Amino acid sequence: MTQTLSPSAEKVQEALQKLGFKNEVLELQTTTRTSAEAARAVGCEVGQIAKSIVFRTIKTDRPVLVIASGPNRINEKRIEEKVSEPIGKADADFVREKTGFVIGGVPPVGHKEKMQIFIDEDLLRYQEIWAAAGTPNALFKLTPSELIRMTGGEVISIK
Repeated sequence: MTQTLSPSAEKVQEALQKLGFKNEVLELQTTTRTSAEAARAVGCEVGQIAKSIVFRTIKTDRPVLVIASGPNRINEKRIEEKVSEPIGKADADFVREKTGFVIGGVPPVGHKEKMQIFIDEDLLRYQEIWAAAGTPNALFKLTPSELIRMTGGEVISIK
């Protein structure tokens, strides 16, 4: 039986397939907007949730995506060092404009615009992780190595 996905979740499924990955997007009845909600929904640890946070560079107005382990706070100074300029939080309009997705549903792939991506090294502790898939109630299971391969992201300490 094939589940019909919303247009945003379908866009993520198509991006995964286009990249050669067989991961399956799941759209749930419950929200997965926060790491805790997502972990409850799929029955995993909060640390296994790969949350996507978009920042905006101050000088060049570029999007920067940080994929962090659920409970971790991002050290913005460390990200600023990596991108060589100050960053700020991206508002909802900027996130949608640059990624094509809403906050709470930003996936690691399928963005409108190419962006620099950093991956939290703490995600590598897990055999499987879960990432957002286009809506605040869609996600997909993957391995840390798949995340690195599909995004081309740089693994760093984000704390």
